[in-house]
Amino acid sequence: MSDVVVVDEPSDGDVREAMELIDAAARVDGQAAVSEQGRLQLRGGRRTGVRHLLLHRDGGELVGYAQLEDTDPVEAPVGELAVHPDHRGRGYGRQLGQALLQASGQRLRVWAHGGHPAARHLARVLGLTLFRELRQLRRPLAGSDAESSGTGVAGPLPEAVLPEGVSVRAFRPGEDDTAWLRLNATAFAHHPEQGSLTQRDLDDRKAEPWFDPAGFFLAERGGVLVGFHWTKVHAAEGLGEVYVLGVAPDEQGGGLGKALTAIGLRHLERDRGLPTAMLYVDADNLPAVAVYERLGFRTHETDLMYRAES
Repeated sequence: MSDVVVVDEPSDGDVREAMELIDAAARVDGQAAVSEQGRLQLRGGRRTGVRHLLLHRDGGELVGYAQLEDTDPVEAPVGELAVHPDHRGRGYGRQLGQALLQASGQRLRVWAHGGHPAARHLARVLGLTLFRELRQLRRPLAGSDAESSGTGVAGPLPEAVLPEGVSVRAFRPGEDDTAWLRLNATAFAHHPEQGSLTQRDLDDRKAEPWFDPAGFFLAERGGVLVGFHWTKVHAAEGLGEVYVLGVAPDEQGGGLGKALTAIGLRHLERDRGLPTAMLYVDADNLPAVAVYERLGFRTHETDLMYRAES
């Protein structure tokens, strides 16, 4: 079996092969094993704290890819991995997992997107412990077939009632970047995966085909940003996503989050004509889960994160 090669910046050929591998695995698994952030980091050139693990067969074909991101000053590095579906069951997943453990100094967090049985088995083989559950929730929008969508029955969307003195407008690329990044960092100070986004991260997303500023809503009070709801459209799947929703700490509890949620969902429903909405929420964030369930969202699938015990 070939060795795993660890690089800071993969070649263009490596990137192409790795993206093809990730896409092939997603077609079989029903979900990408490498997140949107991971795919952006794979394609985006060298990034501080990000390493790429490449596993080739002796003949040169890429059969496994993993990524390790070590950018959090407190938490353990985060890994993701994928094995080509034509080459599973041959120990490549275990080899990549062991390489991630070695590269992280045995201090690792790793995602199992979708929580597939094979991924759970690999986590046990590697001696990892489950410690985080991220749920994908879905709800049908008006005119959709709730039963066929698998999300159950959902009532009409609530009216968007903004707190007094707050107005909402669309994001202006280039003009609002700095203010939005500042608010995002404040709103997600407890959530470094989201709160640590940089200008480069924002630019990466603005360059994606799905980016649409008309679906990126900013709430202002007296000209100062106090909240936002960034929606995303997955056109091929007919899904609209509550991509990121954030509210300034001193505005929380006043109904702004609920109003922004309604504004974004109505945009996805009425302006984009989408049949289903989705979002991600941590299972242990019980207040948020309760809010979304009252809005008609139900669990569709679950991502699991495992870690090496220190």
